[in-house]
Parts: sequence; C-alpha cells; structure tokens
Amino acid sequence: MNLTAAYPVTELSQVSEPRRAVTILAQRLDFDETRAGKAALIVSELATNLAKHAKRGEILLRRSDGGQAGEPPCIEILAIDAGPGMPDVALSRQDGHSTAGSLGHGLGAVDRQADFFQVYTNTSGTVILARLCREPPAATPRKPRYEVGAVHVSHPTEDICGDDWCARVRDERIALIVADGLGHGLSAHEAARGASAVFARMEQESPVRIVEDVHAALRSTRGAAVAVLNIDGSRGLARFCGVGNISAVVLRPDGGRHSMVSQNGTAGHNARRLTEFNYPVPGGSIVVVATDGLGTHWDLSAYPGLRTRDPNVIAAVLYRDYSRRRDDVTVVVLKER
Repeated sequence: MNLTAAYPVTELSQVSEPRRAVTILAQRLDFDETRAGKAALIVSELATNLAKHAKRGEILLRRSDGGQAGEPPCIEILAIDAGPGMPDVALSRQDGHSTAGSLGHGLGAVDRQADFFQVYTNTSGTVILARLCREPPAATPRKPRYEVGAVHVSHPTEDICGDDWCARVRDERIALIVADGLGHGLSAHEAARGASAVFARMEQESPVRIVEDVHAALRSTRGAAVAVLNIDGSRGLARFCGVGNISAVVLRPDGGRHSMVSQNGTAGHNARRLTEFNYPVPGGSIVVVATDGLGTHWDLSAYPGLRTRDPNVIAAVLYRDYSRRRDDVTVVVLKER
C-alpha cells in the first residue's frame, strides 16, 4: 500500500481504497480499535463527499507528530477538490444539510470524530483537513513557536516517493531538510531517505555542515537535490543551504516575498563551494519549501484568508493548483502558531 499516493475519488467505487489505506496506517501507528475506526469513518465520509460533489477530488494521508520528540503520532487526512467551492461552510457542517439528496451527516460526523478539523474553500475548490491522533491530545500550557504542514505525494506511476523531508521543532527553533532524489522510484527514494538519515543525526548542526555530510553520504546513490533550513524565531533569522532544484520562499506578513538561493549541483555527485545564506524572517512570516514537482508561479495573496489556515491546508492548496502532476512532489509549510 503506497501511503504517499494521491487517491483520486470521482465516483463512489473509489471510496474503499483510501479507507483501506488509512486503516493500514492506523494499524502501523498502533491506534486502538476505536480510534482506527474513527480514522476509517473520517476517510469514508470525506471521500463520499468528494464522489458526490467534487471536481477532481483526491484524498491524501500523512503521518504526523509535529516534529516534536515524545508526541503521539497522528494521521492527517486531506480531502482536496478543484471546485466549485462551498457556498456556506457553517451550514455544510450541520447534520441534515445536503445538496445531493443524502442524509447530510458527512462533515458534521467528520468534525465530531476528528481531533482537529478545518475547511478552506473558495471558487477554486475546497480543502478539508482532519487530524486524528493515537491518543486524544493533551492540553499543554506552551507549544513550540512553529508548526509544520506538508503534502508529500509520489509520482503518479510509482509505488514509492522519490522525495523525503524531516523537521525538528524545539521551542523557538525549527530545523528542516527537504530532499529530492534524482528521477523517481526506488533509487530516488533511497537517495532522499539517505539525506534525511544524515539530518536525523545532525539536526542541531549548521545547514552547510549538514549538506556537506549529506553530499559525502550520497556518493554511492544516484544523488539528490537537498535543502536544509534552520530558523531561530527569537532572532527572526533563517540559515539556509541548498544544492539543486528545491525552492524556498519567505512570505513576510507585509505581503513581501523573498526567495532563498539554492546552488547548482547534485548532492552526492557535484556540489562545489557549498555556501550558507542568512535571511530575515519577521514575526508572522510563512516559509514554503518545495521540490520541483511544484510550479513556482504561485501567490498566496490570490487566496483570501489562506494565510490564517493550518499549514497543511496551505500546502494542499498549493499542491492542488500548482503541482506538475508528472513527478514526485513535496511541499512543506512552516508557520508561527
């Protein structure tokens, strides 16, 4: 079962595949029977809604722990469609409301079963996020400054994703690696995972040091484009080192946009004169890092209210509207709480 697949849902016969996938994921994460059943119900309701109402509907699944050590694993479920949008979100969440002649329990049931539920809709379509954790989330007096969201989808013809990413969140700081193995399939996956393995051992080192070690570690692989980012929120500063075609953009709260510089080359084969760059990250900024499966001509200002949404929702909207859909694609969004 490919858990990095985008599961298309345009008819009711396609509901069973993402439901089966989320059941497998819940088993792998040791969800108990009750919460695994909730996960299956959420996917069933969202996929059924896509089949009945959506244009180009998809279900995406992802394991998440927020990048924090010791946090229980969660399943994040994204239902994505390309139009025409919901005219009244609040009404759609009420039991009994339906525009397709059904009982209308779908979104109300999802809202009740999920630990977190959010909808973003406009004329381009709708993205719905439902998060369910292995244990009910505990109320904590203080959470880290940054939260992380992502879309991580394999090439349409592959059973494994040739991209990989990993983030670590600690109070005011966040460290991130995004890797895109050359090509796609198993060899690309092995290169990207090798980069993440180096990051896992060295996450507190400088970005340039990590990329140097990734370059050395990937010599026996086909190589990868790699970017490492470290943000210190207390200083409002990002340190960045990249090699190859991975984009990284700071979206300032005043509407400004600043692209980070990734150098030419391929980690593992040709990565000369690796350099680390510093960038200001004012409070309230959003940072987007993406592999080349995502087009670069996107603008969040075209989506009213999207900046205020969960970073997973932001990543899903960018994936829906700007994915090239002929390659692996990873979009990671970092956002202050």
